[in-house]
Amino acid sequence: MNKKDIAHIRKQFKANNDLLKISDMFTVYIMKESSEIYHHQSQPFEILEEEQEELFFNNFKKILGGQLDEKLFELKFQRNAEDNSQLILHQGLLSDDVEDWKEQMLRIVGKMLKTRQYEMDIVITFIRGEYFKPTKRRNEQTEESDRDSVYTHPFILCSINSTQEPKKELLFDYVIKEFKYNIVVDPIINLNAPIGGFLFPCFTDNTADVNHILYSAGKANDPDHQFIEEVLNGEETMTAKDDKIVFEEIVKDVTGDQLNTATLSNVYEEINRVIEENEEEETPKLDSKDVERVLKQSGVKDIHTEQIESAFKKVIDDDKYEIKASSIVPKYTSKSIKIETKVAKVSISPQDLRYVRQINFEGKRYLMIEVEEDTVIDGFKMITEAFGEKRD
Repeated sequence: MNKKDIAHIRKQFKANNDLLKISDMFTVYIMKESSEIYHHQSQPFEILEEEQEELFFNNFKKILGGQLDEKLFELKFQRNAEDNSQLILHQGLLSDDVEDWKEQMLRIVGKMLKTRQYEMDIVITFIRGEYFKPTKRRNEQTEESDRDSVYTHPFILCSINSTQEPKKELLFDYVIKEFKYNIVVDPIINLNAPIGGFLFPCFTDNTADVNHILYSAGKANDPDHQFIEEVLNGEETMTAKDDKIVFEEIVKDVTGDQLNTATLSNVYEEINRVIEENEEEETPKLDSKDVERVLKQSGVKDIHTEQIESAFKKVIDDDKYEIKASSIVPKYTSKSIKIETKVAKVSISPQDLRYVRQINFEGKRYLMIEVEEDTVIDGFKMITEAFGEKRD
């Protein structure tokens, strides 16, 4: 799934939307002490009150929120996994019997309980439904509705949420004019910050892809690898942060950890060009040959193919590994690069990195930034000095 596919299904989670039909909802409460099912409940989603619906819609949207390879990960299912979750979820998706659907979801829960002891009570919510995507936009001239022809996408979404102890509060009773201690024993389910979840199946080119599942991590760049591999039976995944570190270490190995800002700016510019040229296609990836080409075009000299392949082997233990281009470049037009020194912190965009230099003058290092306009500090215009000029 690309970000447009995810954004489209995410925005369907709202009340009175004829492009979304949630048929079944199944909720399971897990106790932390025993890691056992304390209670589970099944009900049609449509019988929820409006306020309840809104709470869950916001929760489901959070499962589908965040950036790909940071918080959301499209995973390929492992082959020949024992008690395969792909088969369990597919059976649950296709089942016409609610009891059978519940049984399949309890199998997923059972795999979760087998995997770990939870430190808090958790609530797992499964929904099963369909969302509909128009095959074309509405035609205002012919008054043709965009609902006349739609793609139908059955899906299962899971949201895992923690609980928290209710707050202890002191209340004042206006009627009897008395202070009261508010005693609440019911735990609060934190629907505002799910700790994980998934969407099955993935959708590619408006077609269901049952060989992939979209996993949602609780925090960016912090996927639960044990959950991915042992519960979902997904293949091992790399975060965008991991990919960036791999690229940086490969470049350091090849260049001897020496790269000036002009060259680094060229590297980012070249990779960003690759991303833009492939914006409508699958996320571009860079293998060892692509990295070699990028470095050479960016001005890095005296490098050769064997050197790049050796660096890949050393860093990632795989000279055939492919790095996602989008993971390497910080947000290109925003001030996403942070330069920190003892006396100052500077934020700059990758495209403006070429205007920054570190120089040596009279035995001291200086950070020099080329500017086209006067520099103003606290409302005062700075005086332009000749380079190296002594100040009184």
